[in-house]
Amino acid sequence: MSDSTQNVAQILIEALPYIQRFRGKTIVVKYGGNAMIDDALKESFARDVVMMKAVGMNPVVVHGGGPQINGTLARVGKTTEFIDGLRVTDSETMDVVEMVLGGLVNKEIVNLINSHGGNAVGLTGKDGNMIRAQKISSGKADVDYGHVGEVVSINSDVVETLEAQGFIPVIAPIGSGVDGATYNINADSVAGALARKLQAEKLVLMTNTSGVLDKQGALLTGLNSDQIDALKADGTIQGGMMPKVDCGLEAVKNGVKTSHIIDGRVNHALLLEVLTDKGVGTLIRS
Repeated sequence: MSDSTQNVAQILIEALPYIQRFRGKTIVVKYGGNAMIDDALKESFARDVVMMKAVGMNPVVVHGGGPQINGTLARVGKTTEFIDGLRVTDSETMDVVEMVLGGLVNKEIVNLINSHGGNAVGLTGKDGNMIRAQKISSGKADVDYGHVGEVVSINSDVVETLEAQGFIPVIAPIGSGVDGATYNINADSVAGALARKLQAEKLVLMTNTSGVLDKQGALLTGLNSDQIDALKADGTIQGGMMPKVDCGLEAVKNGVKTSHIIDGRVNHALLLEVLTDKGVGTLIRS
């Protein structure tokens, strides 16, 4: 028997306790970054999700789509303004966002998962009144973000029904306001809120970085609340990593077992994080 065959057996044995532990558990995955653009990584992600479902886990996918939105807006001659990192979204832009996220991107992900043997169903937060949202306020009289929202509440009935019937929910981060308006919501925030509502086993945020890094650039593989507070205080955690860490920490403080910030640029990053000892990112516990 070849060494490669033995290696395959060893990998399966390493994965076994994780498969047993997470069977029947919900794992909410925020899918974004390079993993949504690079063809090989897209295929890798789809296979990972199908594999998770096949061994008894319940993956729920929440996706972004910023680059795709940018491309479509450029093609229709619509300029985009960002203030404090948020896309100013007027009614015309919101129509494009909804078309791209809820239509093009969502259905591409569904088709990709299904092409690898999965049973995915695409949704937006408007379906089944899943995501109730409200407009984000800038706190400044002269700044209006338009149709940019934040989660007010989650109705998880549709997701739980799909899970129970063996489907993989794929959710675009668009919600409805009590005012009847449609809102574009940060995908990390939606994934975190959904994970809390479902009391998920894991929240996994896919990024374009290795995870949380120390000041020397080394990966911090495991963090708790006290360690995160210290890393914020000394400036190690800052910038774009701050909201991701906050999202993960809020989840574990509110019933989610663990959060993970993983490197979506790595092939099969999702399976490596969930089913191996070493993983490919930063694990956050309360």
